[in-house]
Amino acid sequence: MDFNKELDARGLTCPLPILKAKKALSDMHSGEVLKVLATDPGSVRDFQAFARQTGNDLVDQQTKRVGEQDEFSHFLRRR
Repeated sequence: MDFNKELDARGLTCPLPILKAKKALSDMHSGEVLKVLATDPGSVRDFQAFARQTGNDLVDQQTKRVGEQDEFSHFLRRR
């Protein structure tokens, strides 16, 4: 998936990935896509709720196994 900016939130737990994503989105233009990398399993539902509450579009979520843990990619389109 194409994206305009990437945010590495791996190793951080709630609410830090959401707070960092909110700040990153505020510096982006409408329609641009932010990719957030996270390792917190709760980030899947957190980003779903964040998108509903803020009106940003959660266009995709992906999970892949990296070594001993899962890594989650969240793609948010700026409203």
